[in-house]
Amino acid sequence: MTIREQTEDIEKQILHPNACLSSKSKGRARPEKEDNLRTCFQRDRDRIIHSKAFRRLKHKTQVFLAPKGDHYRTRLTHVLEVSQIARTIARALRLNEDLTEAIALGHDLGHTPFGHAGEAILRELHPGGFDHYKQSLRVVDFIEKNGLGLNLTKEVRDGIVKHSKGKGLILSDNPKDKPATLEGMVVRVSDIIAYVNHDLDDALRAEVIKKSDLPREIIKVIGEVYSNRIDVMVRDVIKASLEAGIKDIGMGEEMSMAVYKLRDFLFERVYESERIRNEFNKAKGILKALYEYYLEHIDELVKDVPSEKRLDRHRMVCDFIAGMTDSFAFITYERLFLPEQWKVL
Repeated sequence: MTIREQTEDIEKQILHPNACLSSKSKGRARPEKEDNLRTCFQRDRDRIIHSKAFRRLKHKTQVFLAPKGDHYRTRLTHVLEVSQIARTIARALRLNEDLTEAIALGHDLGHTPFGHAGEAILRELHPGGFDHYKQSLRVVDFIEKNGLGLNLTKEVRDGIVKHSKGKGLILSDNPKDKPATLEGMVVRVSDIIAYVNHDLDDALRAEVIKKSDLPREIIKVIGEVYSNRIDVMVRDVIKASLEAGIKDIGMGEEMSMAVYKLRDFLFERVYESERIRNEFNKAKGILKALYEYYLEHIDELVKDVPSEKRLDRHRMVCDFIAGMTDSFAFITYERLFLPEQWKVL
């Protein structure tokens, strides 16, 4: 018996009956020989971590554009925080922690530079629209490895494309939005737990809001201290899911209402505030100029952007812009549109 088979056997013994077993995966689009050491979900996690798109997340905006301070979140630290929260919940519920981790680490691979400002301008410019969760799936299915993709399992791909909520329900009953596995549901709820807490923390650090601005009815439920707020939310998800017999992933009514109100507060006072919006408009202007430039100079796209047969210009440029880091977008814009400073010797 191989180490992988031993791991799969352990899963059968300790995981909850509703957990997704590695040995029961629906497989990959391109069948592969199983590894002797790692389960299929462990391999997916490793492929994501070693991908170029994952490395670029360290220079992509979470909320604050190209922050100078060392402690503001980036897209990379966001996915790591989501992973930590999701793994805690998965372990407590005896779900597949490897599958949960793979989905969590891969869920934002398709995010644009400049956060949701980048997503908004690409949705406006690209004829087919743009959603970061669909782009994340495109990254793992096609863009990585020069057009070959990572060939991930169907369960991980499903969790990635169904993690996003926008202003919608945290846990939707709509089959179109609901992940096929409990592990995918765990990541979906862990995503919002992570971002409402760390975005609030960063907004306080940046003095966009003050502690006294926070509605007391929210603080009464979730608490005032960052680490305690996450702990309270995680425990609530575990409790509600256990009470439901782990047939679904849930959140108590009082807690879910507090999270919704906190999300609304962040949209009003942070994400859509005049200060943040002004900076995002500048960022959108940069990406709009780059998009229009490369439509006319398609031959200048870097070789890392794979091209499909009969792939249209808009799709190629959209993939290129979406893959940029904040810093690369700044540098490219400067090179293309700003005059070079004269060097006096």
